[in-house]
Amino acid sequence: MNIKQLIDSITPDIYQRLKQAVEIGKWPDGSALTDEQKALSMQAVIAYEESFPDDQKTGFVPSKPTACGPKDLDQEPLKWIK
Repeated sequence: MNIKQLIDSITPDIYQRLKQAVEIGKWPDGSALTDEQKALSMQAVIAYEESFPDDQKTGFVPSKPTACGPKDLDQEPLKWIK
């Protein structure tokens, strides 16, 4: 079985279980995921989400309409009172 076939065999239920297992670090039965299982499960989740719209993918961060930082660069600096 190649990776494409494996991803195609993931059902929405399996996807949700994998995603939750990665989020909480445990399988549905309560047993802890190993580091390898976490890595492989996250890879499967990301690969499964490849067909999702960008805003529905794990880790999506919407872009900001403006950049961070002060809006008025001509402001006076703070004056400390002694």
